[in-house]
Amino acid sequence: MSTYRERVNRRTVRATVRGAAATRERRSHLSAPRVPTVGIDIGGTKVMAGVVDPEGNVLERVRTETPDKSKSPKVVEDTIAELVLDLSDRHDVHAVGIGAAGWVDTDRSTVLFAPHLAWRNEPLRDALAARLAVPIMVDNDANTAVWGEWRFGAGRGADHLVMITLGTGIGGAILEGGKVKRGAYGVAGEFGHMQVVPGGHRCPCGNRGCWEQYSSGNALVREARELAAADSPVAHHILDRVGGRIGDITGPLISELARGGDAMCVELLEDVGRWLGVGIANLAAALDPARFVIGGGVSEADDLLIGPAREAFRRQLTGRGYRPEATIVRAELGTDAGMVGAADLARLVARRFRRANRRRAERVHRTTFDLRLPPRGRTSR
Repeated sequence: MSTYRERVNRRTVRATVRGAAATRERRSHLSAPRVPTVGIDIGGTKVMAGVVDPEGNVLERVRTETPDKSKSPKVVEDTIAELVLDLSDRHDVHAVGIGAAGWVDTDRSTVLFAPHLAWRNEPLRDALAARLAVPIMVDNDANTAVWGEWRFGAGRGADHLVMITLGTGIGGAILEGGKVKRGAYGVAGEFGHMQVVPGGHRCPCGNRGCWEQYSSGNALVREARELAAADSPVAHHILDRVGGRIGDITGPLISELARGGDAMCVELLEDVGRWLGVGIANLAAALDPARFVIGGGVSEADDLLIGPAREAFRRQLTGRGYRPEATIVRAELGTDAGMVGAADLARLVARRFRRANRRRAERVHRTTFDLRLPPRGRTSR
């Protein structure tokens, strides 16, 4: 039987180990109030990385074009690593969160499929962790966006929230009770690939008539370029603006001209907005959220887009006039939502990583100490 002194000594040492670990945790950079992590948002056309503090403020951002999708997936990997290393030169990076435009598995490690990128079962988390030597979190870009808006933006206070991100395509995410709903296989929220027009426009996902073919940045640009290619009189203004180069017509240019009163551009945004409202009405029938948050680059058109969406939503809503209506608001974080959300989710992953390391260190220390003690029933000389 161990002596009283041995038992007291054992308890004292263990308490010291726990106390030291707790002190390290309190002093750690990840638990400090102003220490940032890095969030990355990968879309079909751009990769944006930013250093984000725990209050959701972006301290610095860098941006580059998404490498051509015909190239090896490693090229996108290289781009991400370069952006993180660039930010690491000026900031103490402890974790990286990635919002990827594609389907991510339930472990948030592998990009199963990305319609606008060359990723197919890509083990992105492990590949980047080996290169960057920090905890990595990978999630769908709309999931990171809804988390960012719920934590710091237009989703605050909403227990049932749906996010629609309008960019190259349409992304979507569901948040209930403070949790992102990822589904059984991690691919919930792919609203952009709901079929709304049977036999409609071909989608990069392989199907026809997907919602994002009628309400997205690609849809907006496609319609404008078709009018320009047909030499429509309503397209002369935008053709003059791009010097006749139809390929230079972009979504931001259309939004800019619409804000200036260009009739064709206003009409195109209204069309995209109406399709947006139709899709939102369908989602309201299925999910019944309290709030829809509209984000992504196309949302910068603001009421030129969201106004027609609200009108179409009210006309298409099942049981209209006899049920509460969800509100439709623009994302407060704008195009930063996915990046900010990814950084915040990465911070949670990194904290769990550090706690696991702390518990492992405690077990090792405890085992080492127990080996040093004499066997029970014997006293040391």
